[in-house]
Amino acid sequence: MTFGRSSALFGLSGGVVLVLATVFLSLVIGARSVPWAEIWQGLNGQIDSIGAAAVAVRVPRTVLAVLAGAALGISGAVMQGITRNPLADPGILGVNAGAALFVVVGIAWFNISGAATFLWLGIAGAGCAAVFVYAIGSVGQGGATPLKLTLAGTATSIAASAFIIAVVLPRNDIAGNVQAWQVGGVGGARFQTILPALPFALVGLLLSLASARILNALALGEELAAGLGQNVALGRIVAAAGAIVLCGVATALCGPIGFVGLVVPHLCRLTGGIDHRVLIPMAGLGGAVLLGLADVAGRIVARPNELDVGIVTAFVGAPFFIWTVRRHRMRGL
Repeated sequence: MTFGRSSALFGLSGGVVLVLATVFLSLVIGARSVPWAEIWQGLNGQIDSIGAAAVAVRVPRTVLAVLAGAALGISGAVMQGITRNPLADPGILGVNAGAALFVVVGIAWFNISGAATFLWLGIAGAGCAAVFVYAIGSVGQGGATPLKLTLAGTATSIAASAFIIAVVLPRNDIAGNVQAWQVGGVGGARFQTILPALPFALVGLLLSLASARILNALALGEELAAGLGQNVALGRIVAAAGAIVLCGVATALCGPIGFVGLVVPHLCRLTGGIDHRVLIPMAGLGGAVLLGLADVAGRIVARPNELDVGIVTAFVGAPFFIWTVRRHRMRGL
């Protein structure tokens, strides 16, 4: 076994251990301390005591944090691979905002409800935003450069957020819930809303994994990738579809959560290297850990209240974004 394979295996194994540790912390830590006996009762579905009931509530919340974090981590890694942009992230490129806009418009204008419908709206909005940003970023000399994609994504995100505010302002009946959802959080999670998302998440994962080889080739440049026999256009479509589905699922379930897709792939490259066959699953594990720990931190910092994970990830991701800009100076990967 080569050093590269050993390093990748070590990184993946370490990621699994960290996910399990994160799940354990998420179940144990909350606004109130819970003795071990009540933790076990809560995991078994017994809610006779307050502590056991609290643990039972944390179970779907933990599952949602792991699922959404993995989806955002993978989508960020794939987007960075497609665009060769070190700043690519579902939030920075406006994909999250597009998904959120479609969900809010569906609620406000068409009285749409139901988890499955929200998932379709989120995926459609993410797809439209991704196509729009890439089209705008491709205009002009040099094509879709990292700088132009970042600027187009930022402008799209701002415009979508402003439009959401315009849609919600006249609707006092939904304004409170929509504004809370826009912050991004996993509180109030239920298995009834998580289960319909699992098939979508699986499709997004499979598409992303299937695109690993073409993403490795794209890292060498489009011309060389085509020379190696890769269908660049088809590969980009498959990869983009996987990232869009995952981002739409995460946004529909939790709201627009930023910076997870930016931070996690960079950290995973330090451990597992640049091979997307390893990077994509590692980004899923890393995203699950980051969002799970962000949820735990939000419960601790504001006791007895809580901070939504979207706020916590912003505190972590904003300095990382500045550091990435200064380090890469808008160069490609």
